[in-house]
Amino acid sequence: HKLGPSVRQQFKQKLAERLEQPRVPAAALHGAPDLYKIKLRTAGYRLVYQVEDAIVTVTVIAVGKRERNLVYAAALGRLKDQ
Repeated sequence: HKLGPSVRQQFKQKLAERLEQPRVPAAALHGAPDLYKIKLRTAGYRLVYQVEDAIVTVTVIAVGKRERNLVYAAALGRLKDQ
């Protein structure tokens, strides 16, 4: 599924903000170190990203609707496959 332009733009803006301060305690995923989420409440989307301090990168792991927390399960599954 491709994201619509408005959703993409909202995520770009939020990610740009997070580059300044990527580790937001309120956005941390429980039980998953270095994983954080960005929520677009109005659009119903979630983005999961990983912070790696040693190489100063923020990697988008998964984007999707919140439905039954599938986006979070997808993110954890993708990390296990690495």
